[in-house]
Amino acid sequence: MIDLRSDTVTTPSDEMRRAARDAEVGDDVYGEDPSVNELERRAAEIVGTEAALYVPTGTMGNQIVARVHAERGQEVLVERESHIYKWELGGLSQHAQLQVRTLDGGDRGVPTPAQIRAEHVEEDLHRPGTGLLTLENTHNAKGGVAIAPERIDAAAEAARDLDVPVHLDGARLFNAATHHDVPAERFVESVDSVMFCLSKGLGAPVGSMLAGDEKFIERARRTRKLLGGGMRQAGLIAAPGVAALANRDRLSADHENARELAAGLDAVPGLAASEPETNIVLVDTSGAGLSAEEFLDAAERRDVLGTAFGEHTVRFCTHLDVAREDVEAAVRRIRDELR
Repeated sequence: MIDLRSDTVTTPSDEMRRAARDAEVGDDVYGEDPSVNELERRAAEIVGTEAALYVPTGTMGNQIVARVHAERGQEVLVERESHIYKWELGGLSQHAQLQVRTLDGGDRGVPTPAQIRAEHVEEDLHRPGTGLLTLENTHNAKGGVAIAPERIDAAAEAARDLDVPVHLDGARLFNAATHHDVPAERFVESVDSVMFCLSKGLGAPVGSMLAGDEKFIERARRTRKLLGGGMRQAGLIAAPGVAALANRDRLSADHENARELAAGLDAVPGLAASEPETNIVLVDTSGAGLSAEEFLDAAERRDVLGTAFGEHTVRFCTHLDVAREDVEAAVRRIRDELR
């Protein structure tokens, strides 16, 4: 089976399994797990922040951010196709009791400074005001586009001028850094907090990181406890995360495989694949007279898995466990099945 549903399906490497087996552990709620402490130190160093916090999932990380940065009842500005808005079960309202104001980020999925200024609400006697702006990079729903750091800066500066904190959902931050060939910390310079996943392109079995200044992380740690994320001997899962950080240097291979996959599928009659910037490939199946689900059923008959991303849009995602020969085989199997 060639599993291209997501980069979350990777299995831990032998190195990660050894790291889990041999991990030094302690009670992380007391701050005594050396493996967690090392992971948090390394994560903060890599993205250039004062501190970092290990969280079980990226969704929990994003929801912690909303609780920490904004006050109940305030509005949060989000891109209307963003993960934090579409795919986190309405957590902004359920956990942080925030109102959501959506912005159309266009093809790149990032709102302009003018949009941010226009949609900002000033606090007064009648309105709670805008309490947070969230950005996403890479942008999942837009096909893994890697937003340039200058556009992150521009959006963040507009929010900062309005005294609104800015959070970057960087679940695939290192894919964006790889595409633009700049350090990950460059994307974080102008925001107040960032979340990135260890369990996507980096291949760790569990976990994500929150990063920001020490005051933010102190409050985030308390909120993590509130949401049930206070883990004990978490070094068993943090140690593989330390090993996973080294995989950020190989993401270009996933990007190359995605381009190969897109080119191959685009050449199949009836399919139209957009040229990917990172590791996500979106395929339009309407020319083949198939819905996304029908297409996926056909692909699965040939042991290729993907994800429906719309009525006629399918998402394929390359990752650590997919080699070039897998990509070539996937294209061949799909072409033969549709033929």
